[in-house]
Amino acid sequence: MCNTCGCNITSGNRPLVLAEKPKVGVTTISVLQNLLSQNNHQAEHNRSHFDAAKVLVINLMSSPGSGKTALLEATIKRLRESLKIAVIEGDLETENDALRIQAQGVPAYQITTGSACHLDAHLVHNALHHMAIDGLDLLFIENVGNLVCPASFDLGHHRNVVLLSVTEGDDKPAKYPVMFRAADLMLISKTDLLPYLDDFSPDNAKQHLHNLANNTPIIEFSAKNGDGLDEWITWLQAEIAAYRLLVDNKQTLRPKVQQDGQVLHAQPGNSKFYPVL
Repeated sequence: MCNTCGCNITSGNRPLVLAEKPKVGVTTISVLQNLLSQNNHQAEHNRSHFDAAKVLVINLMSSPGSGKTALLEATIKRLRESLKIAVIEGDLETENDALRIQAQGVPAYQITTGSACHLDAHLVHNALHHMAIDGLDLLFIENVGNLVCPASFDLGHHRNVVLLSVTEGDDKPAKYPVMFRAADLMLISKTDLLPYLDDFSPDNAKQHLHNLANNTPIIEFSAKNGDGLDEWITWLQAEIAAYRLLVDNKQTLRPKVQQDGQVLHAQPGNSKFYPVL
């Protein structure tokens, strides 16, 4: 469903594509738009399951290597005695991250996407068949490392947390506005490296985010030395409490899915998959 990166098909939505291909008159655009519509429908179905179980679901997004799994490890160490946590991991290949999370004593399920550079609602739904969510307080979805496509897909989750590592450059929010507009929280990660990186300014990164008309909170965080961990835990606990009040009143939370990103993903990209008949 993407013009350039070849993420049109995932193992989750492939059956929908195969169902569309033989139909006479089906165009590339109509198939892509239908896939996006089906994704959004599946996301609402996923969210209804999460809400029934009263489990807050957080989508972690960043470029590769920004510290999402390290963040989860530090979070689990702090909260595993007080909250029941599980993790869905997304990567193109390997189960490395799921194994790291399982070593912390919490359930984790690995989704390997092959070539798709993001998770979608169908992949998350399939993962739910392999894990129990009843009794959970918090479910993290660690999305595929990518600063573009993940922001455009509703997974059925409730909140988006975007990590920006100090090793990446403080102008990333300006360069990747679709991703950072979607943030309900931005974490500036690996701050223990700031003494060695004089070209990264946390203030500049914050200003670039605010220039996108996004006044979301920002936490500076280091999984290595624990700086910012208390503030992060406080944010999580407040989000859980607010979410449960909503669910008790038959309401829910929805993430900031970026409509401009959805438009891009509903355009014909790899037309070899979707011939005009």
